[in-house]
Amino acid sequence: MEKIKFIFEGTNEPVIFCILGGTHVNDIAYILVVDEKEIKSEDATAYILKATETDQIDIFYDIVTDDRELARVLPRLEEYLEEYIIESE
Repeated sequence: MEKIKFIFEGTNEPVIFCILGGTHVNDIAYILVVDEKEIKSEDATAYILKATETDQIDIFYDIVTDDRELARVLPRLEEYLEEYIIESE
């Protein structure tokens, strides 16, 4: 499983996320991730990350929090979640 390092803004706390899947909506890349420490947990929190910027080496992501954007993207990512139960907050 592919992994990425994510640093939360404000806390500068790094987290390693496991990538469950990805998609493009309106030419924007989105990935579905889970903290690697929670990957085997029954109540793991998944995040949808949106590619916001790229340079020659890195891709920068933000966590999607807008409900309308989540509603557009989540159906495209659900194919990666067939074995999971999804509850949105």
